[in-house]
Amino acid sequence: MGALALASGLGVAAGGTARAAAAARVDNPFAGARMYVNPDWAAHAAAEPGGSAVAGQPTAVWLDRIAAINGTGGAMGLRAHLDKALAQGANLVQFVIYDLPGRDCAALASNGELGPTDLARYQTEYIDPIAAIMGDPAYANLRIVNVIEPDSLPNLVTNAGGTAGSTEACATMKANGNYEKGVGYALHKLGSLGNTYNYVDAGHHGWLGWDSNLGPSAQELYKAATSNGATVDDVTGFIVNTANYSATVEKNVKVTDSVNGTTVRQSKWVDWNQYVDEQSYALGLRDKLIATGFPASIGMLVDTSRNGWGGSARPSGPGPLTSVDAYVDGGRLDRRIHAGNWCNQSGAGLGERPAASPAPNIDAYVWVKPPGESDGASSAVANDEGKGFDRMCDPTYTGNARNGNNLTGALPNAPLAGHWFSAQFQELLKNAYPPVTGGGGDTQAPSVPTGLRSTGTTSSSVSLSWTASTDDTGVTAYDVYRGGTKVGTTAGTSYTDTGLTAATAYSYTVKARDAAGNTSAASTALSVTTAPSGGGSGCTAAYTVTNSWGTGFTADVTVKAGGSAVTSWKVTWTFAGDQRITNAWSTTATQSGQAVSAVNVDYNGSLAAGGSTTFGFQGTYSGTNAVPTLTCTAG
Repeated sequence: MGALALASGLGVAAGGTARAAAAARVDNPFAGARMYVNPDWAAHAAAEPGGSAVAGQPTAVWLDRIAAINGTGGAMGLRAHLDKALAQGANLVQFVIYDLPGRDCAALASNGELGPTDLARYQTEYIDPIAAIMGDPAYANLRIVNVIEPDSLPNLVTNAGGTAGSTEACATMKANGNYEKGVGYALHKLGSLGNTYNYVDAGHHGWLGWDSNLGPSAQELYKAATSNGATVDDVTGFIVNTANYSATVEKNVKVTDSVNGTTVRQSKWVDWNQYVDEQSYALGLRDKLIATGFPASIGMLVDTSRNGWGGSARPSGPGPLTSVDAYVDGGRLDRRIHAGNWCNQSGAGLGERPAASPAPNIDAYVWVKPPGESDGASSAVANDEGKGFDRMCDPTYTGNARNGNNLTGALPNAPLAGHWFSAQFQELLKNAYPPVTGGGGDTQAPSVPTGLRSTGTTSSSVSLSWTASTDDTGVTAYDVYRGGTKVGTTAGTSYTDTGLTAATAYSYTVKARDAAGNTSAASTALSVTTAPSGGGSGCTAAYTVTNSWGTGFTADVTVKAGGSAVTSWKVTWTFAGDQRITNAWSTTATQSGQAVSAVNVDYNGSLAAGGSTTFGFQGTYSGTNAVPTLTCTAG
């Protein structure tokens, strides 16, 4: 790391108590800077296998709600970070200002605490206290870099009306002007301090790179930068790819390339975009911004924290020349399913390490999104942070207009946005490019076991099987959990749990382990009911939630005959909450209040001994969606 810092003109504070010498304001705050290392993030990183190799990298601190100013949940507050920076001997600290009214109007995972009309609270309860702390003379020698409000202004360009991806929330924010007023107020208040450097978020090439978006984006950014007391002089520059995954430089694909007379812009991946990577987009947008009225001194930042795309899937050269799509898809470094996918992307890796002045007019490569901090939860999670459930974080979701109705490519079992996501960090470390060295050992957890199912029940046992996990060094064992408690370990993909109570529902999950001790996330839970006392006849039923999106869900129920054939069956249960079935298939289902009855239809009532059939349904709910206890009666 030290060699990299020296070569790039960017240092990392290594400790000590020396104060930085007083310095005049500079054009590029990153040049020659000693960067602050956030101890909160570093501790998480160092605790991961191999994470110590990158735990000393500088990352930004996200002030994503009012409470974060003073610190929340054991995490340090603003003043504590500034004090720690002085103690480290650093002279540059990075913060993300992120709490606009009606925040992130197109992505529920990062909604905030303030409503669309709470501009006054944003100003007096959020920006003013931040400005007061940053303006403390004790911190006058620190270069304080502020990344201003990710995603807000780009949403006004593309998602506020007239497009397939538009939302009512974005239309509201465009109509009331509170994004622009809020950004303007933040720029004005923070820009008036002598030691702050403000970089406004400017989306990424896969969002704003088209001809129809680039010019309007520059105009929108200029409008905000001249609103509510701000001027263009309050803006040091702009940042692209914040918390995103687009490649910094696509070395195998250029927008000027052609294949058999067809330009790369006509490929499905590029889709007529003017840019194929973040560095070219940053420089192209910079030209537009200067033409719109910003000074020629503005610099650009690229967030490279998660856009490395290394590992075994990284192309070694251009794709085949059989077609333009084969050429682009075979050579592009960005391996996402669609450039519109943004949440906890599978296959991503750590990107270029933070570096000052890596290219003309690029002030720095930075790690603004701390690797390992989640983009959003994979399913609905109750919280007091104002963060909703966005289905773009659900790996089973088949998409919307903003990602071409493709699968999301999101990792499973993710926590709330900003919370530590160990599985993601391990994948980023494994797929880092440039590769990470010096951490030692295998850091990759096995994939999550899938297809967990019941292969048989008795009055005192449940037999389970599942599809094998994969791992870079090999899976050595599977741990089986009943109701959250580990009940057994097996080297194979089946297990029988014994000593159970008759006619009782049990919930099971499975985790995979490798030789290094890396453990996968838990499989999807499976509910199984043991057979009634007296053994072999009758039937059992197992209930599995197959998808959930906050207000709705789908579920499958597998009916299995016992030791004798059956000619008909009936499954009954009582929901614990307000679940309502809206439609069902392969069954006739009726519901009265919380009580549900599901009977066979003409083609699936007869089951041979040990035979099974599956029916399913779609429903709605609010609050919790607990798996019910099922009763199966055979005829």
